[in-house]
Amino acid sequence: MGKKSSKKKSKDKAKKKASATPFTDALRVGEGFLLSDVDTRSTPAFTGDKAAGEEALAAADAEMDDLQERLYAHGRSGGTEKVLLVIQGLDTSGKGGIMRHVVGAVDPQGTQITAFKAPTKEELAHPFLWRIRKALPEAGMIGVFDRSHYEDVLIVRVHNLVEPAVWGRRYSTINDFEQGLVEDDTTVIKVMLHFSKEEQGERLAERLENPEKFWKYNPGDVDERMHWDDYMEAYQAVLDKTSTQAAPWFVVPADRKWYARLAVQQLLREHLRALDLQWPEADFDVEAEKKRLAETR
Repeated sequence: MGKKSSKKKSKDKAKKKASATPFTDALRVGEGFLLSDVDTRSTPAFTGDKAAGEEALAAADAEMDDLQERLYAHGRSGGTEKVLLVIQGLDTSGKGGIMRHVVGAVDPQGTQITAFKAPTKEELAHPFLWRIRKALPEAGMIGVFDRSHYEDVLIVRVHNLVEPAVWGRRYSTINDFEQGLVEDDTTVIKVMLHFSKEEQGERLAERLENPEKFWKYNPGDVDERMHWDDYMEAYQAVLDKTSTQAAPWFVVPADRKWYARLAVQQLLREHLRALDLQWPEADFDVEAEKKRLAETR
């Protein structure tokens, strides 16, 4: 069997494992959504197992490359479309795996990843969206936020870093900010990687058992784990107050890392497809250029 036939067989098999429901519909946060109702080991919009999920992830690579290149080409040809993928999740939820297996699988020339850590003194001296605005993607780019402006209504709220009246006003500020992004031709995809407290415990324990993963372990993760219920409450508030029609939230069950990676890839693919970008037309005489090129041979 040839290489092309093998790829086609793999792609057809992957398609059979996907349900008829788009990932966008299956994972979107709507009215009355409750985090506590989510089965963190579930695989919405996909019926296969881990092996099938990994096949489906690989099978989408070619289309992802094509969709991203179309976006990039538009940006270099005067188009204004861009994509912002926001990844939120507690420690060990799988954000790093998303960066490697999903974002890392497309052309780095067309992506821009920003990992937001604790704000610096300079950043704290400005409004909380100041550092976010500086990292927004340009036309034709896929911008990816590893954590984001939502930390200012999550960790800030959980640890009482500012007065409740301050972080309480930020929900509407964020909504206005994201509405402005959408009006500026930015497709905003907001993903929460939602896993269980038990799964987090297992992942932290694995790091402590493997010397090769000691570098990934942070004692502060256990400190944050003690605030699990407070974080769930804060995330629920975020979903209630900032999942808008213009920029909805998508909650991805993340106990199964392979599914979380597939789901984020498919969310990105479905949004890129929806842009329906065609290849930019030539702004020169193609036939004349063919003739000129031929004359140089």
